[in-house]
Amino acid sequence: MDLAALRNDYALKSLDESDVDADPFRQFHAWMKEAIEARVPEPTAMTLATVDASGHPSARIMLLKGLDERGFVFYTNYASRKGMELDARPRAALVFFWKELERQVRVEGGVEPVTAAESDEYFGVRPLGSRIGAWASTQSAVIESRDWLEARVKEAEVKYGENPPRPPHWGGYRVLPEALEFWQGRRSRLHDRIAYARSAQGWSRSRLSP
Repeated sequence: MDLAALRNDYALKSLDESDVDADPFRQFHAWMKEAIEARVPEPTAMTLATVDASGHPSARIMLLKGLDERGFVFYTNYASRKGMELDARPRAALVFFWKELERQVRVEGGVEPVTAAESDEYFGVRPLGSRIGAWASTQSAVIESRDWLEARVKEAEVKYGENPPRPPHWGGYRVLPEALEFWQGRRSRLHDRIAYARSAQGWSRSRLSP
């Protein structure tokens, strides 16, 4: 398999400073809307990168579940690897990649837990199986078998029935953006990159070299 020979030349669109909104949140909403309308599979999927107390990085795919002027929200088990890493070093990076539109968005910033009320509200609208699973899973821990996990699910189903409460170890985090980058693929790898940086005066924009 010749991996070095695999390549695509991006040519769908361009991106200029004059094309983007002065507010990166409005710009993100516009691109997310286009991704949804283009029927991109899993448009809310994002890579979440964290580091542990020793500076070792890890990354995984998460789903964006909330966005406002404060930041980007996702939910997880607080005792998972990502939860423990965020507890030790509350900073993260996100990457959204919409290959059908030849676009990506990068987000970097601090991280804070969402309120208990926010976590309760989202937990309440999850499918029942997902709510039961939040009780059954000891996320990121070594387990003895799939049978062990399925037995935990059955125990939780018997214990909580149709209305399981939110587990105390499960809830949301909000990434508080300090920098964002909007990337549009172009021919010959001469991609368009528009970066936003936050300061006390607000958001500034600049073009980055590809």
